[in-house]
Amino acid sequence: MTPESNGYEPDHNPLSDEQIAQLIDQGCSCDDWSQVTVTAGFRPETVKATRFSGRVKLGAFEKQVSFFGGVARPAGISHATIHNCTIGDNAYISRVRNYIANYVIEDDVVIENIDLLAVEGASSFGNGVEIAVVNEAGGREISIYDGLSAQKAYVMAFYRHRPVLIEKLRQMVADYTASVTSSMGLVGRGARIMNCRIIKNIKLGPAGVLEAVNKLENGSVNSCPEDPVYIGPGVFAEHFIACSGSRITDGTIIYKCFIGQGTVLSRQYSAENSVFFANCGGHHGEACAVFAGPYTVTHHKSTLLIAGLFSFLNAGSGTNQSNHMYKFGPVHQGVVERGSKTASDSYILWPAKVGAFTVVMGRHYRNSDTSDLPFSYLIEHEDESILVPGVNLRSVGTIRDARKWPTRDRRKAPDKLDCINFRLLSPYTVQKMLNGSALLARLKETCGQTSEYFAYHSVRIKGTSLVKGLRLYKLGIDKFLGNCLIKHLAGKQPADVGQLREMLEPKTDTGPGKWVDMAGMFAPEKAIEDVLCSVEDGTIETLDQLSEALRSVHRDYPVYEWAWVANVLQQRLGKTLDCVTPDDIIKLVTDWKNAVTELDNMLCADARKEFSATVQTGYGLDGDQQTRQADFERVRGTFDENDFVREIEKHIINKTALGDELISRMETVRDVAH
Repeated sequence: MTPESNGYEPDHNPLSDEQIAQLIDQGCSCDDWSQVTVTAGFRPETVKATRFSGRVKLGAFEKQVSFFGGVARPAGISHATIHNCTIGDNAYISRVRNYIANYVIEDDVVIENIDLLAVEGASSFGNGVEIAVVNEAGGREISIYDGLSAQKAYVMAFYRHRPVLIEKLRQMVADYTASVTSSMGLVGRGARIMNCRIIKNIKLGPAGVLEAVNKLENGSVNSCPEDPVYIGPGVFAEHFIACSGSRITDGTIIYKCFIGQGTVLSRQYSAENSVFFANCGGHHGEACAVFAGPYTVTHHKSTLLIAGLFSFLNAGSGTNQSNHMYKFGPVHQGVVERGSKTASDSYILWPAKVGAFTVVMGRHYRNSDTSDLPFSYLIEHEDESILVPGVNLRSVGTIRDARKWPTRDRRKAPDKLDCINFRLLSPYTVQKMLNGSALLARLKETCGQTSEYFAYHSVRIKGTSLVKGLRLYKLGIDKFLGNCLIKHLAGKQPADVGQLREMLEPKTDTGPGKWVDMAGMFAPEKAIEDVLCSVEDGTIETLDQLSEALRSVHRDYPVYEWAWVANVLQQRLGKTLDCVTPDDIIKLVTDWKNAVTELDNMLCADARKEFSATVQTGYGLDGDQQTRQADFERVRGTFDENDFVREIEKHIINKTALGDELISRMETVRDVAH
C-alpha cells in the first residue's frame, strides 16, 4: 500500500469550534485549525499537549493500548508535534521530542518516546540503492528493491557479460522504484516505534517493531502481520531494505545492505555493501561487499567475510579473506560454493574458488580452484594447500547440516522471495563429482601410479587421497542415480519391457548438460538461459514476470532432474533408454544398495569418533575413568542410543527394502519378457 492510497482520505470533517476550544484548553496549538480534519468518532479529550501544522487528518481513539509488563493506556496523542500527517484509528502517540512529519500512520500504531520521525522530499525508501557486492571496486552492483530475491540478485551480479540483460533489469528496478517513491512515509497497521532516536525516510510495514534504535535513514522495513520485522537497541542503518521476519538488533551497523527474509543480524555485527538472503545469521563479526546466499552464518567477533559469494556457509572464528594484492586495490573476488565450512583462523587469498561442501582449514596463500572437487577437505600443511577429495561425503557433519537447513527455515510470510533447494545430492553436485572423478583419473594417469602427490590448480592431492576420492565419488554418484531411479519408478509396475522404457523417458529435453546453483536454486543452465533471453527480447517485461519465470524453473526441478539422470544413465549403460532392460535396472539398483550401505557404515564410523575416549576429555572432573564415562553419557548419551546413529541404522534397513522391492518388480518384467 502506498501512502497516497492509504484509505484515510474519505470521511474526514473539519473540527467544530467546540472541539478546537477543547483542544486548545488541553494544551494543543495550530496556526491554521482549518487544515486539521477528523473522523466522525473523534473525541478531542484524547489529544493533549500537541502542536499541529500542515495538513493533518486524525482518526478515532477509543481503545486501550497494551504495553510490555501488562500496562494499558488509552489510545490518543500527547506531548508531540505533528506536521502534515494522516493518523489512523486507535493510534497511541506520546512524547515525541522533535516532531513527526509527512507520514501516514495506520490504525493501532504505537509511537512513544522518540526523537524524530520524518520524510523530507521524495524518497524511495531504500529502493533503487546500488550495492557494490563481491568486487569492492564496483562492477557487480545490485539495485535492491522490496521484492529482490537471491536469484534475481545473482543474475544482476554475475551476468555482467550480458549488458542488454543487465540494462533491462536495471530499468525494471528503476520503474518499480519510481512507483513507490513518495514524499509521504508509512507506518503500517499495528506497528510500534518506541524509545528511538532518529528515523528519516523510513517505510515501516504492518506489525513491524522499532525499539531503541539509534538511527534509521532511507530504508524499507517490509514487515507483515504473519512475520513481523524487529529492529532493536542501538542499531544504525542507512540505505537498506529489511524483509519480513528479519531481526536487526544489539548495536548492529549496516550501510547499503539488503536483509533477506528470516535473516538475523545482531551482537554488534557490522555490514556494508552486502546482501543477505533467507535465513542468514550475522553475529559479532563483519561483512564487506558480500553476496550472502541463503543460510550464510557467522557467529564470531574475529570473523570477516569480504568480497565473496557464499551460501549455506558456516564461518568459523577468525575466518578471513584478502581481496587485494596492493596493485589495483581491492578488486579480487572469491567464491565459496554451497555447504562449505571454514575452521577457526582459516584464511583464503582471493581470487579463489572453493568447491561445494568443502571444509577449509588453515591458511591458503595460493589462488586455488577446487570447484570440480566437492565434498573435500582443504588443509594447510607446511604452507601448502592440501586437498583431500570426497572425504566430506562420509562426514556426519555434512549429513547433519543438510537435514537441519529445512527445519531452520524461519520464513513465515505467505510470499517467500528466495527459491531454495535443500538437496545435498543434485545434478549440480553430482555433475561436479563426475567431473572430479574424470579429473582425478587423468591426474593418476598422467602423473603415474606411484606419485606421492598430484598438483592441481595450486593445491596438492596425496596419492592415497586420490584413490579414496575416486571411490567416494563413485559411491556418491551411484547413490544419487539410484535414489532418482527408485523415486521415478515408485508405485509403477510396467507390464513389459516396452512399458518400462516408456516410463523411463523424460518429459523434457531441458535438463541434460550443465547445471547452475543460483544462490540456493538448482537449475539447468538451458532453463535459465531461456528465462534470461525472454528478458532480453522483451517477452518478460516486469519484475513480477521474472519472479514467476524463475519460480516456474524451481517448481520444475523434479522434471529437469530426471531428464539429467536419464541422460547420465544412458552414458553409464552405453545404450539409449529404448534399449534398457530389466537387468540394467537391477544392476543399477544393486550398485545403489551397495553405495547406500557403504556410505552409511562410513557415517556410523565417523559418528563413533564422537564417543571416543579422547572426546570425553574434560568430563567427570573430580572422579576416575568410570566417573568420566558416566558424566559423558549423562551429557552426551551413548553411541548406541544416539538418535542420529539409530536413524542411519534404520536408513540402511529401509533403503535395502526399497531396493529389493524394485528389483522384485524388475524380475517380474524380465520373466514376462522371457
